[in-house]
Amino acid sequence: MFEKNVYIKRRQKLIQSISKGVALILGNVDSPMNYPSNTFHFRQDSSFLYFFGLDMPGLAGVLDIESGEEIIFGNDVDMDDIIWMGPQVSMAENASKAGVSSTRPFNDLFGYLSGVIRSGRAVHFLPPYRGENKILLKELTGIDIHRQKEYASVELIKAVVALRSVKEDCEIEEIEKACATGYEMHVTAMKMAVTGTWEQEIAGRIEGIAVGGGGMLSFPVILSQNGETLHNHDHSQTLAKGRLMIVDAGAESGMHYASDFTRTIPIGGTFTQKQLEIYNIVLEANNAATKLIRPGVTYLSVHLAAAEVIASGLKAAGLMKGDVKEAVANGAHALFFPHGLGHMMGLDVHDMEDLGQIYVGFDDEIRPSKQFGTSALRMGRRLEPGFVITNEPGIYFIPALIDQWKSEKKLADFICYDKLEEYKTFGGIRIEDDILVTSGGSRILGKRVPVLPAEIEQIVGK
Repeated sequence: MFEKNVYIKRRQKLIQSISKGVALILGNVDSPMNYPSNTFHFRQDSSFLYFFGLDMPGLAGVLDIESGEEIIFGNDVDMDDIIWMGPQVSMAENASKAGVSSTRPFNDLFGYLSGVIRSGRAVHFLPPYRGENKILLKELTGIDIHRQKEYASVELIKAVVALRSVKEDCEIEEIEKACATGYEMHVTAMKMAVTGTWEQEIAGRIEGIAVGGGGMLSFPVILSQNGETLHNHDHSQTLAKGRLMIVDAGAESGMHYASDFTRTIPIGGTFTQKQLEIYNIVLEANNAATKLIRPGVTYLSVHLAAAEVIASGLKAAGLMKGDVKEAVANGAHALFFPHGLGHMMGLDVHDMEDLGQIYVGFDDEIRPSKQFGTSALRMGRRLEPGFVITNEPGIYFIPALIDQWKSEKKLADFICYDKLEEYKTFGGIRIEDDILVTSGGSRILGKRVPVLPAEIEQIVGK
């Protein structure tokens, strides 16, 4: 945990951001893997961690907006717990670590909220994403499970997003710890990218590095020779010389702050000339985006600038044609780059996505696009110092998508379909770094994972 004053100040700011009523922040509970006593690895709710810091199941926090009262609801252990888990700290002692002086047994939450509701006061809650908390929320409030997202407090969501979006120095330190672990994961994957290696062996090794770093994976490992599938979690293939392997993976620090890097590796250690040409276009787009990231610019504009770099490079390679700006304006680049440039990152790898991407990545000024490709952009809003975002352009050759667009003669004024037939077995390339927006620009968080082709070629197989 951070120092308790960190949590006290966060809760004070949250209380000041809500007009009236009670804010309910539910923690998570253990979730059974295949029978009640055999549970998945526990992961606390990120907003509960942010405001209360306690990384254990069976807790809920309540903030009374008018009175300022703060309560943690949770149960003290009994002898059975001690027998199986050893001596445990009392709820009062745990709560004091977060600067909360009032604790009550968890079942008291039902009567407490019933009283709030009977008095006509608002109960603000965040949209639940786990089945256990959806059921609990129905029991607490009477709101049907299928309507809870509709009744979630937009006022509370916006207040939480405003606070969690700007990372404190102590949070940056945690993210950089996660980045250090992520660095080791990716360099290890490079060393293992030799012909004949089973993909699962690499995926398992780097997952072990994440756990050994004191946390866990920040998301399931994406690792595949079929890099044209954007989120390919299948690791069943054996590496073949001459192909490309995409590794998109990150770790959590011990306090659950995330890292998220992607590198593309030539199996066997040498890029072909065709691979190198496409790789350098993606690297140029990544570097150009980093230079453009600064306070006051919209991430939508950075995304479109990266798309223009990609379109320009593909035009030089004979795969696109026509005016580059016009091609991007019409969405022709999305045949090759069908996703957004990046997303917020922090306690979640896609930070606060459970609260609704429309509140996290967009605002009244910048709204999501409806155009294919750009519509997948998770982060478009104007940047501020303290934001942590990912920068992950890519170029992919997706046979089914190419065939569909070609049959429709879609945007044929910008795409060289005949030349494109040569690339249908190419795969994909993505390069991703984690970026902190600073007062004067931006910086890459952590030691940059090797990214220059010569660097990567030198590491493969070591």
